[in-house]
Amino acid sequence: MDSLHKRIIALADLHGRTRESLLPILQGVVEYDNYLSQKSMVEISKELDLPASEVYGTATFYSFLEHRKMGKFTIRVCKTISCSMKGKNQILLAIKEMLKIDIGQTTQDGRFSLVETNCLGWCHKAPAMVINHEVFTELTPEKVRGILGEYMKKEI
Repeated sequence: MDSLHKRIIALADLHGRTRESLLPILQGVVEYDNYLSQKSMVEISKELDLPASEVYGTATFYSFLEHRKMGKFTIRVCKTISCSMKGKNQILLAIKEMLKIDIGQTTQDGRFSLVETNCLGWCHKAPAMVINHEVFTELTPEKVRGILGEYMKKEI
């Protein structure tokens, strides 16, 4: 039994093996692996006795459940009208220039991935972004460069 299978069993033991357990188990796999591989979705479907199509459909519905390999630090930039009106495009430009990647890409060293996402819930402090689970609001290009500079210093 490989480590992925053991993790899924442990998550099912913790959350249960019902349809309602699917989302917390998917979140648990993403928390550990940073994305949901095809293999993990098949293993989850077997463990919960759910059709693989249902697991895949749930995994691809939620924007925070990545189903492709991501960098160690996933940068999510809000793409709502509130963030757009408050300078989201300048924020994205600063990130793209600093990391030399575009939306949907990962840096060559595997440290950073950049994605746009729907509302992060911080419209009153737009523009906003999340790096993994850390929220940053009222962004400017200068603030973004400082934040990314700090993340570049972190050990992975």
